[in-house]
Amino acid sequence: MRQHAKVFWFDRAKYVHMEFCVENSRDVKVDIERNKVIFSCLNEDNIQMYNEIELYDSVQPKDSREKRSDRSITCFLRKWKEKVAWPRLTKENNKPAWLSVDFDNWRDWDNEEEAEMALTEHYMDLINSVKDKGAPPAMDDLDDLDLMTEVVSCSPAQLKSENGGKKETLSGYNVILKDTVLFPEGGGQPDDRGFIGEIPVHRVTRQGADAVHFVSSPLEPGAQMLVKTDWNRRFDHMQQHSGQHLVTAIADSLYGFKTTSWELGRQRSSIELDTPTMTSEQVETVEQLVNQKIRQRVPVTVRVITAYEPEFDHVRSRGLPDDHVGPVRIIDIEGVDANMCCGTHVANLSDLQVIKLLGTEKGKKNKTNLIFIAGERVLKYAARSYSVEKSLTSLLKNGPEEHVESVEKLQKSVKALQKNNLTLLRDLAVLTAQTFKNSSARGKVFSLHRKEGDNEFMNIIANEIDTEDTIIFLTVGDEKTSGLFLLTGPPEVIENLGPRVSKILDGKGAGKKGRFQGKANKMSQRGEVESLLQEVMNGSRVKEE
Repeated sequence: MRQHAKVFWFDRAKYVHMEFCVENSRDVKVDIERNKVIFSCLNEDNIQMYNEIELYDSVQPKDSREKRSDRSITCFLRKWKEKVAWPRLTKENNKPAWLSVDFDNWRDWDNEEEAEMALTEHYMDLINSVKDKGAPPAMDDLDDLDLMTEVVSCSPAQLKSENGGKKETLSGYNVILKDTVLFPEGGGQPDDRGFIGEIPVHRVTRQGADAVHFVSSPLEPGAQMLVKTDWNRRFDHMQQHSGQHLVTAIADSLYGFKTTSWELGRQRSSIELDTPTMTSEQVETVEQLVNQKIRQRVPVTVRVITAYEPEFDHVRSRGLPDDHVGPVRIIDIEGVDANMCCGTHVANLSDLQVIKLLGTEKGKKNKTNLIFIAGERVLKYAARSYSVEKSLTSLLKNGPEEHVESVEKLQKSVKALQKNNLTLLRDLAVLTAQTFKNSSARGKVFSLHRKEGDNEFMNIIANEIDTEDTIIFLTVGDEKTSGLFLLTGPPEVIENLGPRVSKILDGKGAGKKGRFQGKANKMSQRGEVESLLQEVMNGSRVKEE
């Protein structure tokens, strides 16, 4: 028979603490199942107490405990979905008459991190005194990136990706889990990587309220799987994303520059500001202030509100996605910024280490892109810069402060040499054409290949010869690989021969008024072209190398 029992309960980030008020209980039995708690005992009057409590959400039985005292039995239920508040103890909106719940004793854990930490030691003492069911669960794992969860569905799918600049399509499976610690791409932030069991996750995307994990091997629906996160990738994204929030807030407060979008890149990130220009002095001021906030160890907290609360209209936002469902997440940098965001963030600005603003670039539609790096990326950037500096010092034979001046001198020298070389090449083209024109033994085909040269070199020769009864075939570049070609002569002949020559050379070209030229990918086939031209003209050939 079910009996009345007074129940006190506390909702925490990872646990629900439930206390049955039964004095002098005997023969206590507590069975914690995934979705309910079954409790029975004999009270001091030898009356059988029995209750079945259907829980609001699932718990992890293996990581849950119960403890008996003279006046009560306390259960510590480990939530299946951590950091999700329970607005009530049972699933039913109307509580059964036999269960009396003291709602005045319930406390919402949201925004009470200090209270959570203060109670940790107390709860650990209680858990340690509970009967042995194995090692007690840890209470200090607020940043755990591992999660035991259940496979909801698994369906065949394909993933389009790019590997080394080459596009490819991977065949695999889209997996939806009951819960996940892997962040799906969104809000300017790329997705997480990790593992479901031992299977790597190649992509995580959002479809409505679900996170879809692309994996290469199938998973059985209903199976319990451990999800692990690639921490290095996650922490890098946390640093860049929180860094973006900080830079955005400071740029707005100082100069009124609104952020219209941002991109978290592989090596650097950019913030699109709604301003046509940003001076170097403004960039320097923003950089100084953001790093000052980092040194002040400003806390970063996460709050959840609904779209109907008054606060919703007063936090910074670029708008919610069309398919958004559920509550709204607020990232609050204490005293600096409150912004709607779905991404992952650090808990304190000191975790950013440092932010470096690399400068600005001209953006689209009269906007400015502010380039930045944060945290570990700054350290890597400094290491790469120092390595380049050492190499330049060795090559230029001078100190870092003289590198720019030395490179400028070298560039001027190279430009002068290129100009002289171009002049000599033009003179050579004219001389080559005149030599052919003055030759008494010239034939109907003139062929020439030169490794050094360009389109201008070939065009000068063709213009200088300017004969209507001769086919001119010129090539420049590496004779074993690729280069440029030019074919000119009688228009009716070239119109026919141009596409054929282009095909032989495995290239692309275009023709106009008796001249066909373009790129050649198989310069080694030029001998075949020469044979074709001789057959067409049925005459002797003059060949120069």
